[in-house]
Amino acid sequence: MLNSLSGRFLILTAGFVLLAELLILVPSVARSRLDYLNLRLEAAQIASLALLADDSLDEALERELLVNAGVYNVVLRRDEMRQLALSSPIPEPIHATYDLRTTGPWGAIRDAVATLADPQDRIIRVIGQPVQEGGRLIEVTMDQAPLRRAMIEDGLRVLALSAGLTILIATLLFLAVRRLIVRPIRGVVDAMQAYAAAPEDARRIIEPTATVTELREAEEALRSMQVQLTGALRQKERLAQLGRAVAKVSHDLRNILASAQLFTDRLEETDDPLARRMAPKIVSSLRRAISLCESTLAFGRVEEPPPRLARIPLASVVAEVIDGERLAAGDADISFAEDVPKGLILRADGEQLHRVLLNLVRNARQAIAATGQGGEIGISAWEDDEAWWITVTDTGPGLPPKAREHLFQPFQGGASKGGTGLGLAIAAELVRGHGGRLELRRSDSRGTEFAIRLPKEGASLSPLPEEARDLPLGRSEAAE
Repeated sequence: MLNSLSGRFLILTAGFVLLAELLILVPSVARSRLDYLNLRLEAAQIASLALLADDSLDEALERELLVNAGVYNVVLRRDEMRQLALSSPIPEPIHATYDLRTTGPWGAIRDAVATLADPQDRIIRVIGQPVQEGGRLIEVTMDQAPLRRAMIEDGLRVLALSAGLTILIATLLFLAVRRLIVRPIRGVVDAMQAYAAAPEDARRIIEPTATVTELREAEEALRSMQVQLTGALRQKERLAQLGRAVAKVSHDLRNILASAQLFTDRLEETDDPLARRMAPKIVSSLRRAISLCESTLAFGRVEEPPPRLARIPLASVVAEVIDGERLAAGDADISFAEDVPKGLILRADGEQLHRVLLNLVRNARQAIAATGQGGEIGISAWEDDEAWWITVTDTGPGLPPKAREHLFQPFQGGASKGGTGLGLAIAAELVRGHGGRLELRRSDSRGTEFAIRLPKEGASLSPLPEEARDLPLGRSEAAE
């Protein structure tokens, strides 16, 4: 109960109300003290008027008047003369004098606190202004104990009233908070728990109903989050279904490609020089397609197989990518340029590096071909003390805004109409597997430039033999 929002609000409210009542209590007690003293002065003035009316009052009657007024002595100043109107023996010396004519609010509070703090039965002198213009001043001596008792009684009455008001106000606020704040918050919590039990069920998305502005904003924010999460879960389910479908297709396609590879091996025995020259490239492409089918599900598991690092002559990888894309370009006015040092050797997975460059170059070729105009695609490479660098540039129209916004995100960053956006996502993941990074340096109306950084990380590479540098992709591994 006390740990709940309404319970703590109840305690906080009661505390603040008690504090407010305490701030009211002290001035109230000070006011009570002034009223008590003024009443004593009025009673003393009335008693002195009886003496002024009849100078022959006996001692017993005078003492009775003083007892009824609650004072020991009464001094009146009339006509510039100070005269003792009524008197009786004072049991002890006067402890303090209070002049009500010059006492302000803070002085009254100070005197009241001093009176409450002093439990001794003191004799005090009080000076005030007579009522009804009965003189210039009136002065009395009296006991402080009855004054203190009267102040305590008035204070207790104020505290009792304050306690009653505190309980009533706190109860009303407690009920109001439970209805206006706690209940809507409880509804939001229940909606969150119901949604968490079945986030795919769109019927469990909260409908904002709160009338309090802050709670309404919280419900709307929760609804927005739930809508996005439900959409993401549906997308995830679709991707899972797509992965299962691709797995089935890749299984059958791998078998078909394996059969095609067996038939292609026979081309090496033909007498046609062109067929014999093209046969190794066809075999290499089929081998790569079979490998890709076997690793299709790796992307569905949100990870690629770790790279098999080997010493790779980059020039041969680039040449194979450009030869394939040049054939794919056909009659399109697209030129290819490469600026890769022939002796540049880097340590990487040849198959994965080929896929990275192929994705980048193919995207560039498709972007230029879609414009119906000519263009150029270039690959350049160099190395420094820390890393190998490869850049792929084109003179195409640049990436569309959606592709730049969701760059390297699968199924969201498609650069061409009908594209899936998987190419850049796969390329970025393969580069990260090498400990490197793939970044977009620029993309505007003048074209696009991607940069690949593969760190050396202190790996020392011994130079390859000359005969190994011209071997096809992947065969240089034997030279390690």
